[in-house]
Amino acid sequence: MKIMGLDYGDRRIGVAVSDMFGWTAQGVEVIERRREGDEYGRIAELASQHEVEEIVVGLPKNMNGSVGPRGEICKAFAEELRSRIELPVHLWDERLTTVSAQRTLIEADVSRKKRKGIVDKMAAVLILQNYLDSKSKK
Repeated sequence: MKIMGLDYGDRRIGVAVSDMFGWTAQGVEVIERRREGDEYGRIAELASQHEVEEIVVGLPKNMNGSVGPRGEICKAFAEELRSRIELPVHLWDERLTTVSAQRTLIEADVSRKKRKGIVDKMAAVLILQNYLDSKSKK
């Protein structure tokens, strides 16, 4: 069963997909948000192409566990996604995934310009991998 992970942002959405066993997450692409609503069609295409059965959307929480304005935007996105795509959509705590992705890319000596293009995809991979790891522990 394949699962898609999404790192939702104002301008870009990072996309990752698991392998068929649900063990590992791989980055797929970064969707540029140009016109309002276009991203839903692209997500549906990718879900179909990769035979995805459920979607995980990163939910940014504050360090104290509360959900702030950014988190509310992600919740609204997940709700809209649920209504447009007939797949289960889950929210997953993504605290510090973008920070972790940035740090990893800096340590790998990836240039600032290249980091900008892949950090969202890498954050999606971290969100999905954390979700997959939590499922395998149960």
